[in-house]
This record gives sequence, C-alpha cells and structure tokens, in this order.
Amino acid sequence: MIRGMRQSLEAFVAVFLLLSALPARGEEQPPLAAKDSLDSLTNDSEDACKCLATFAWKPGPFSVRLDPKGPKDQCDFLVRFPTPHPTGDAVNDLVAMEWYRPKDKDGVVQKAPALVVVHESGSSMPAGRAIARGIRDRGLHALLIHLPHYGLRRAGGKRPDETVLMNAIKQGIADVRRARDAVAVLPDIDTRHIGLQGTSLGGFVAALTGSLDHGFDSVFIMLAGGDLYDMVQNGRRETQQFRDKMAQAGYQGEKLKEVLSLVEPTRIAHRLDPKTTWLFAAIHDEVVPIRNARKLAKAAKLDEDHHAEMLGGHISAALYLPVVMDQIVKEVRALEKPLAKAPTP
Repeated sequence: MIRGMRQSLEAFVAVFLLLSALPARGEEQPPLAAKDSLDSLTNDSEDACKCLATFAWKPGPFSVRLDPKGPKDQCDFLVRFPTPHPTGDAVNDLVAMEWYRPKDKDGVVQKAPALVVVHESGSSMPAGRAIARGIRDRGLHALLIHLPHYGLRRAGGKRPDETVLMNAIKQGIADVRRARDAVAVLPDIDTRHIGLQGTSLGGFVAALTGSLDHGFDSVFIMLAGGDLYDMVQNGRRETQQFRDKMAQAGYQGEKLKEVLSLVEPTRIAHRLDPKTTWLFAAIHDEVVPIRNARKLAKAAKLDEDHHAEMLGGHISAALYLPVVMDQIVKEVRALEKPLAKAPTP
C-alpha cells in the first residue's frame, strides 16, 4: 500500500512539474538559457569554405523566450530569440517561431521529436502553417520560423525589396540553424531528434542550413533546387517576377550570377547527409524547373529513395502534402535515436 501511495505521489509531482514548466495564456516566463551548437564550418573545397564563411558567426549563449501572446488560434506559443546576424532593425532581429504542440485525446501535450518548418515566400505563409499543423497532427512538435522581414519580423508591414533578398536569406539561414538550439531547450521536446523542413523559398533555406553542419538530425526539402542563375533565367511565375525586379535594379548577366552565387545550394550541398536528407520535387514545376531540382539532388548525392518526383506544378504539388507529411513523420520515427539503457543494478 505504501509503495502504491509513493508511486501515486511521484506521478502527481511529475504532472505538476510538467504543467508548471510552461506559462498559462497571458503569463510571462523567465527566459530559457540556450547555447549555439554550430560546428566548425570548414571544408576541403576552397569554394565551399568561402560559401560557408558567408553564413558563419561566433557561437555563444543566447536566451529563448516563450511568449503566450501568439497569433490567435494559430499556435500554442511564440518562441523568440535573437538573430546571430543582427542588422540593426530591432523588429527584424528578434526571431519568431510559432510552436504547434502535439496532444493526446485528453489534451495532454506529448513529449516527441520536433521539426523546424521554414515557410514559402507567401506573406501569410499558408503552406508553412499547413505543414506545421499537419506535422503536429501526426504526433510531432512543429515550429514554424518566420524568415527575416516576414510575419512578426516585418517592420511597418512592408516587404523587403528584392535587392536585399540575398542578405535576408543569409540572415535567415543563420536564424534557422540557431533555431535548432532554441528548440532543444523547450519543454516536451524529445531532443534525440530535431529535424528541418522547408518548402519553396524555405526549401532553399533548408538545403543551405542543412549543409552547414550536421546540427539537424534530418532535412526535408520540398520544391527547391540548385543552379540558381539557370533557374532565375528560365523559371516562370514568381521566378520571372524576381528576375524582372532584379533587372530593374541593375542586376543582370554576370552581376546577377555573382549575387546569386552567394546563396547557391550546390556549392555546399555535398555536406548534406544523403542518408538523412530527402528532396520532394514537382515534375512540371514552373518556378523551380525539374532539372534544377535534379541538380540539387545530384550535388547532395541523393538516391531514388531520398529524391521523390511528384506530378504537377509548383502550386498543384500541394495535393501531395498529406502523403509527403506522412513520409516525413515516418522517416523521423525511423531515425529516432534509441533511449539509453539504464545501468544494470
């Protein structure tokens, strides 16, 4: 009987500690202490080293704050932390992530692996939010990061000019890599697996971020590719709009090629782990032609099991999202590191 009472008391204490770990809606919480785990960005290739140097920063401690005043009905909490590449814009330099937490049928938050989700170029991030909710509904934590000048990081409600997009992407890549370490200090996260997923613009960011080091345990890239100059010259829709605006700003030919090379994924894609990286491409993609997706797959040395080609275009590929999310969760579960065995008494 005493043993049963003790077990009940231990269970009560565990639940109490779990519930007290997070703030209630409207309550603030002291910052959480985090530290960059960024590995040394070195490579045998001189060109790869130059590319990596573009995104590097000096690792150090930083604070993570949970804001219970997140977007209504969008997520459970906002996670805020400082960018490792400050620009002097206070609004833009405070990174925001929407945290979607998986719960059981009784509404109890589950301890589970997590995915950092990087959104597309749409201002309201509909695809990114749909993926974050889908990942959550399949039992994993999802944290949708707002890229520079998007969402809560957009001062004055204005989109940045295309000519500063390259700098925004460089900052965003550093932000996404730091996000991994911010997620690791959150309660209910199974830190044995923290993965990365990105779509369209977010797919390019995910490809580059995953190539920095092996900070993420898995990388899932959707509707992105390599050889940006070729893609910008031949892509349609959003790509064509980008090309026209860059031309108006004086970026054409070699000048455009030089700017795009700063964030060219194929320069460092060989650093991705082909066993833990997946690329989902659309055969009739008008924005990211399929040949560009194949160039990224080749640079990353992805085999057929890690490179899926779907029918449809850049927008109609959304029809495959449920299947893609099922596979993402399946692969994450398969890659989960086993729990350490308890020592024999």
